[in-house]
Amino acid sequence: MNAAKAQATGFPVSLEFFPTKTPAGADKLRAERQQLYALSPEFCSVTYGAGGSTQEGTFGAVREILAEGVPAASHFSCIGATRESVRQELAQLKAMGVKRLVALRGDLPSGYGAGGEFQYASDLVAFIRAETGRDFHIEVAAYPEVHPQARSPEADVKAYLAKVQAGADAAITQYFYNADAYFRFVDDVQRLGASIPVVPGIMPITSSTQLMRFSDACGAEIPRWIRLRLQAFGDDTASIKAFGLDVVTDLCDKLRSEGVPALHFYTMNQSAATLEICRRLVL
Repeated sequence: MNAAKAQATGFPVSLEFFPTKTPAGADKLRAERQQLYALSPEFCSVTYGAGGSTQEGTFGAVREILAEGVPAASHFSCIGATRESVRQELAQLKAMGVKRLVALRGDLPSGYGAGGEFQYASDLVAFIRAETGRDFHIEVAAYPEVHPQARSPEADVKAYLAKVQAGADAAITQYFYNADAYFRFVDDVQRLGASIPVVPGIMPITSSTQLMRFSDACGAEIPRWIRLRLQAFGDDTASIKAFGLDVVTDLCDKLRSEGVPALHFYTMNQSAATLEICRRLVL
């Protein structure tokens, strides 16, 4: 697929990366990004470690993506941060030319107590708007299958609405494999007055053990039929990847046919699966 073909269909795609820890990892990520740029992504986001632990790597990757001529969004978490530290980081990002943020509550590094001057992501969104006006397009997180730390589905929706009311422009969901959960979430929040775009987060399936580990940690549901099929493949990596491509392509096709605003791929710093899914979809 070439960039012209991707642009011709007019369907927006965005990509997520995480900062690498070694020079060799950074070199590999650059090569993977160049492959993925064939999709003409609307933007590429870079994740932010617990308590800002990867800030230098995050900002460095964002700089590189911008230098490669692609819009870049920095993840930006607030747990453990102060207003002054956030103010300084916003100024740094603005000076870098960043126009888009993914505003999150984030996690504290293990061993730290609750600290900082922000309790919720909605507090961060409100602060960014108060400090910078409309300088940044702000994305927030959405959880179609309910945030794992939410007291109830109703409390989770209330937290989402607070982020929208604080000034969020759009949302990106946690990954999911049950399209009905996404559509029900969108219907529910729109009925309550939250009309910002909700972009599905898409996780390609390339490793069954990795997927199980991530899903257990973040609360994403793996439907029983998918889990059992993956377990049945055992160590047959080729079959896992082939099955994963079929499952995720079908999911994306259903989402697109029902009118989702875009697709956001959690690439895991790998290009092959995302490129193949998009090739099959003729994005």
